[in-house]
Order: sequence, then structure tokens, then C-alpha cells
Amino acid sequence: MESQQKRLMVALALSFLLTTIYTMFFMPKPSPQPPGAQVTDAGTPGASQTAQAQNPPPQQPSAPGTAQKPAEQAPAADLPPVREVTKKTDALDVTFSSEGAGIVRAPLKGEKMREQLQIGFGEGIKLLFGGKRPVGPPVDMATPVAGEPLPMSVGITGARPFPEMARYQVQESGDGKALTFVARQGNTEITKTFQWPTDGFDFGMTVTVKNLGQEPLAGELAVHVGRAVDPNLEVKGSYLSSAGNVSHADCALGDDIFKKVPEDKVEPEHKGALKFIGIDQQYFLAALFPMEGPRDGRCTLNATPTGRTATAYFPLSVPAGQSVTQRFGGFIGPKDVELLRTVPERLASLGAGTTATQASGISSINATAFPHLDKTVDFGMWAVLCKLLLGLLKFFHGVLGNWGVAIIALTVVVKLALLPLGHKAMMSAEEMKKLQPKMEEIRKKYADDKERQNLEVMKLYQEAKVNPLGGCLPMLIQMPVWIALYTTLRTSYELYHEPFFGPLWADLTYKDPAYLLPLVMGITMFVTQRLQPQAMDPAQARIMNWFMPIFFTFIMLQYPAGLTLYILTNNVLSIAQQYGLRKYLDRKNASAPASQKARKDENERQPNRKRTNP
Repeated sequence: MESQQKRLMVALALSFLLTTIYTMFFMPKPSPQPPGAQVTDAGTPGASQTAQAQNPPPQQPSAPGTAQKPAEQAPAADLPPVREVTKKTDALDVTFSSEGAGIVRAPLKGEKMREQLQIGFGEGIKLLFGGKRPVGPPVDMATPVAGEPLPMSVGITGARPFPEMARYQVQESGDGKALTFVARQGNTEITKTFQWPTDGFDFGMTVTVKNLGQEPLAGELAVHVGRAVDPNLEVKGSYLSSAGNVSHADCALGDDIFKKVPEDKVEPEHKGALKFIGIDQQYFLAALFPMEGPRDGRCTLNATPTGRTATAYFPLSVPAGQSVTQRFGGFIGPKDVELLRTVPERLASLGAGTTATQASGISSINATAFPHLDKTVDFGMWAVLCKLLLGLLKFFHGVLGNWGVAIIALTVVVKLALLPLGHKAMMSAEEMKKLQPKMEEIRKKYADDKERQNLEVMKLYQEAKVNPLGGCLPMLIQMPVWIALYTTLRTSYELYHEPFFGPLWADLTYKDPAYLLPLVMGITMFVTQRLQPQAMDPAQARIMNWFMPIFFTFIMLQYPAGLTLYILTNNVLSIAQQYGLRKYLDRKNASAPASQKARKDENERQPNRKRTNP
């Protein structure tokens, strides 16, 4: 039995070590930026949009095999000039281009809403001695992708296509709460109106298609969302690395959210009742959704090393001389669960939930079930525990004012909750220690018969009523907490860019760049192992006392500082608990001989007392 346990421990340790080495040193890195491609950052439109502004693109071709009469295009001299118009809110600045009536940049405001830079060990040492932490650029979830339509641009497919990069006229409302774009291609006119009911991350987009011809207009209305990315800033998160910050192209249909990154094999097209499309980064989201509820259509997802795009297609039929309006809601901002859940309330003033929508039985935007943007905060199988931990962390942060101190407080609460179990495990380990001499005798006596040796050891455990695995139970219970906390750190915007103290630990969701916390944690783990009773053979003792602390320190080098802080605090509390238990047992053992002698003297005096009684 013991030899099987030893082999299992060695196998698990080696598998973890090999997986970690492969993840950190041999896993393929993101493809480098292709020569000549331009990656845009906040405040810089893509090269393709600049070129298109100078030379308007030709009209979009129709589907193969479809007869088409070319649309009448105005001469270049008659086209309105290309303009950029910026709408400023307290949360972000959105800049639109009149060529395409889409977004060319939308940087978020605030020190918290910045890209997470990768900081090396050398820079970490400088931070340890008071260096200034580098600041990343503002997060921009709507940077145009080179060669793709602008984010929030629209087009029409079919026999009478309407190009996404058409030149629009711009009209600004007097109160600054609306921006209208109007463009005409042949007998089709599109009017797009953006509205901001609040001074935050939300907006409404109304698209009106007017058929000026004598024949019906049929096709699909294409709506685009996209984001250019810098491969040097993207880090794929995993359970053996940092939290990550990869952007996904998203499409939500029914109860499913389809996500795509360059290496994924996800189908590029999906059909059904669309809830939203978007670009989903680790902690941020840009999304567009039908205003009145899920709408039948299809979506396509595309992901390259330098860009992510999501496009929704909705059926469009406009009789001759009439117009059709489709309304959308939009969000560009952080993935704060409460913020995402209340998007419908903030956009209700734009006329969501019309009589026709209610009569049809389709979910209204006023219903809490739609558009489900909060589902982009995906905790996976650990959702229940993650939400519990996040709730406790929010409470402690509200009281203590620091997320790092909140993690320490959470550790204390979990440790107190597991205190009876931990005490029982430590007492079990002490009992195991007492059996060590007898176990050595059994090993020597049956040195050539491992099966008989294991049977005799198990019999010894049963007679002493000791569970050999009791000492591992507290750690096994802590493992789900560690995994859930890690998932919370790599998912919850509340903890993103939140500091513990000093420039070194300025972001609890990022690793400790100087590796100070992991090294101290490794030392505390070594002390913890040494304090525990050594009730195992020398080979197992070496693994537990030396290999495991070193191995655990090694894999924690890349983990978020918040998780390392939790485990470090837990180890310190375990050391204090073990030290207190040792002191208690020493006092108890020291007082045992005196009490035994007192009982013996009492027994010797007892007969004399009986004789003196009448």
C-alpha cells in the first residue's frame, strides 16, 4: 500500500513538472505580426481605413450567379468629405469616421482600464527597490482590423448590395446625445443614428434602410464588430500560467456562446436566434445586440493573430418606396457583472419593448434574461464557489479598502472554517508518528514480502484507529478553493489592476515580477512540512520535505500574485496552528507522569482509608 502511494506521488509530481516545463518553455507562442501589417493601438486608425478614405472602394459584388444592375455611384467630387466625429462620455471617447459610419477608436478612460503589460524579472527587481511601474495604453475594444469593415459599420448583401465603407453625411444633435449618418448608393439609402441615454459605456444604434427604387429590396443586413490586437500583448491564460488577456470573437445563439481565437477549430458560421455578437477580452467587452430581443439570423467569426471580427446577418426585405428600421444596443466597457446585467435598464429609454415585440412573445430588452451580456463572465464549473469567494472579497474590500488585505481576510475565514478538520488531521499525524517504530519493525520483518508488509501496516492502522490519509484531507479541501480563487482572479474585472501595496504588487491578477511572494511561499511550505510529524519512509519524507516545496515554488512563479498571497497566508496560519498544537501536546505529555504518580499514590492510600473506617 505504501509503495503504491509513493509511486503515485512520484508520478503525479513528475507529470506536473513536465507539464509546467512544456507550458513555460516549449509551448508554441502566438504567431508574429506578418511583414507589412499594421497593428493599431488606442487612438490610431488602421492603415486600411486611411487608404480607403483616400480612395473609396468599389461597390461590393453580389452573390455568384445573381443578376445585378450596378448601383449608381456619385462622382468622387460630389461625395461628402471624410470626417471624424468624437463623442465623449465619462467612461470613454468614441471616434467615428464618416467613411463607413463606424468606430475608428474608442479608448476607455481610467487608470484601471489599461492594457496589462508583461514585466520581466529585471524590471521586477527595479520595482522591488522603488522603481516606477510602466503603464500600459488605454484598452480600446473597437480598434479597426486592417482590411475589415469598421466596428459598428453596416452593409447589405444580395442583388442590390450596399458597401460597408460608403461615404456618409454626418449630422450632430444639438444636445450632443445623438449622432446621425446618412448615405445613398443607387436606389438605397441608409440612415444610422447613434444615441447615448447615459454618460457611460452603453449606446443605441438605429439603422433605417429606405428603398427609393421601384422594385423590392431583399437581402441581409450585415452588422460588424471587430478589434485589432497586438500579438505581443496577448498572453494565453491556463491553469499552469498567468491569468492571460486574449481577445475572442463571440456570437451568442440560444443558450450557447461561441468563441473563436486563432488556434480554435470552432465553426466560422452559426445560425439561429442571435442574442449578441462581440469581442470579448479577459476583462473587457465590446458587444452589439438586437434591441427588442433575440432575432433570427446568422453570424460569422474570424480570428487571426492580429485581429478578431464578428459579423451578424439579419434578413432584410424592404418594399418599393418604403423603409425598414432595425434597432441595436451596444456596450463597450469592462466586464463587471452588475454593469453588464443592468445594460437593459440603461437602454430602456430608447424604446425597447415595443407593442409589436410584446405581442409576438419575444423577450424584451427590459427582461432580465436578455441580452445575457453577463454570461461573458464565465467561471466554468467553479461558478458557485467563485461567486461565493468574489462576494466575500467584495465584502472585505468594502470594509478594509484593499483587495490584497481582502484576500488575507478571506484566507483567515477559510482557515477558521476548516480549523476543526485541520486540528483533527494534525492529531491524526501525531498518532501516526507514534506508530513509526512499529512500522519500522514491520518493514524489517517483511522486507522481502511487500504484500505482507502492506497488509500488516494496514492492520496496524486499523488497530490504532488511525486514517493514513487524514493528514492530506485539509489540503484536498483547499485545492478547490485555490482553483476557484485562480479562476476568479483571471475572470473578475473587480480584481483587475487592483494593487496590494507598492509598485511591485500593483496588480493582483498578474504574477509577482520579482518572484518574491513565490519564494517566501516556498519557504513557508518547507517550514510547514518540517513541522509535520514524519510518519513515512525516508524516500517519501524527502519528496514531501524538499521536492514538493521546490516544485510548488517553481510552478507558482507565473501565477497571479493574489493566489500566491492566499497560499502564503494559509501556510503562515498552518505554521502557527502546528506550533500551537506542538506546545499543547508538549505540556500535556509533561504533565502526564505527574498525574500518573498522583493517581498511584491515591490508590496506595485508598486501602488505609478503608481500614480506618469503622
